[in-house]
Amino acid sequence: MASFLEIIKYVPVLVAALLLGNWFMTEVKKAKIQQKPWYAPYLSIPGILILLAISLPIFIKIFMN
Repeated sequence: MASFLEIIKYVPVLVAALLLGNWFMTEVKKAKIQQKPWYAPYLSIPGILILLAISLPIFIKIFMN
């Protein structure tokens, strides 16, 4: 039972990651259709959130050491 409850704790995080990923992919598709540069989706809100999520562990490692 305890392991089941721990698995349930990960569900909201996975759902949020799924929604953010889908939102980012729609931005990528829009940028390709509009023939924008390759970095344009990363300047959108979901792109910035993804970049922050990727860089957060690096900053924690550097500044909390």
